[in-house]
Amino acid sequence: MQFSAPLKSNSKKVMLLGSGELGKEVAIEAQRLGLEVIAVDRYQNAPAHHVAHRSYVVDMQDKNALLEIIYREKPDYILPEIEAISIDALFAAEDKGYNVIPNANAVSKTMNRKNIRTFAAETLDLQTGPYEFVTTQEGLLKASKRMGYPCVIKPVMSSSGHGQSICRSEEDVPASWETAKEARGDASELIVEAFVDFDYEITMLTVRNGSETVFCEPIGHEQRDGDYVFSWQPMQMSEVAKQKAEAMAKTITDGLGGRGLFGVELFIKGDEVYFSEVSPRPHDTGMVTLITQSQSEFALHLRAVLGLPLGFTFYGSGASAAYKTEMAHSNAPVISVDDSLFSDNSFVRVFSKPEAHKGRRLAVALVYDEVDSAVEQARDLIQKIKDN
Repeated sequence: MQFSAPLKSNSKKVMLLGSGELGKEVAIEAQRLGLEVIAVDRYQNAPAHHVAHRSYVVDMQDKNALLEIIYREKPDYILPEIEAISIDALFAAEDKGYNVIPNANAVSKTMNRKNIRTFAAETLDLQTGPYEFVTTQEGLLKASKRMGYPCVIKPVMSSSGHGQSICRSEEDVPASWETAKEARGDASELIVEAFVDFDYEITMLTVRNGSETVFCEPIGHEQRDGDYVFSWQPMQMSEVAKQKAEAMAKTITDGLGGRGLFGVELFIKGDEVYFSEVSPRPHDTGMVTLITQSQSEFALHLRAVLGLPLGFTFYGSGASAAYKTEMAHSNAPVISVDDSLFSDNSFVRVFSKPEAHKGRRLAVALVYDEVDSAVEQARDLIQKIKDN
């Protein structure tokens, strides 16, 4: 591997399509390797814009607008960092010889719950819970009855829990139908999932560099309204379940192909493993790796993209807690952090978002300690962050 410097004729360029807090960490890792970073998002001053060499604001679902930027910048690597993006632009860029990470087909499958669920269950024969797809409120009512209550209802295209709900009775169907319209993506079709009676769920960070596949220690997490609020690593699980989880993660990522880090979400019941979802990019629950590993998920993603060795050291257990605002901000919110968040085993990362709606993530607290203690400390520390 040869490294250069940014802003030169022989610079290696990375283009981020999506420039939130996860993209910001990827951009920082790219900077450390001398790569030139171009950050693209739908709004000005997104987190990764702050640390990129150049930034663009564009409708991320406008094929022609994205292709105009790609053809102008001629990046060596295109890293989609969000789901709500023009997949046609990625296929068109790939057809022109651009390197989409992991590849346009994988992004297409994973950005749409219908595509990835049918691929996992019907093509790869992975174990999943029962599911149906619907396009009308009447169809939703019928499918929810067949799935049984409670059931989980999600738009086929969305992110961070937007549009997702738990339907607990027939009376909840109209509200779930309305909630689905809040999706960041396409809410014209919904997936109705039977409620899997699982013990816990994990994220299995799986990394491919073209010659090997490695796994991070499994990450446990707690969600509210479909979005992560706490995560910890490692999740304690039986060796049998862990081996099955790694095998399932390898099967789905081998099926998708390409290079990079994948966040594979799995349900665990005893020693049984059920496939849930997969993201072909760093995962929000994986922010805990900023304090638990010698190479965070973001560093591993860049290594994999570049085809570099994937060895790393797991330092020890830790936890993360997402801080979400309770109010809307038309300007950049001011984050107030208690001094106790900065200690010998904890720190905070502030995302510096230019505006915020209620429930938007603004920061993350990270703690290094035994899992139970780390989670308890993270829950306490997150209460010591305020915004105004």
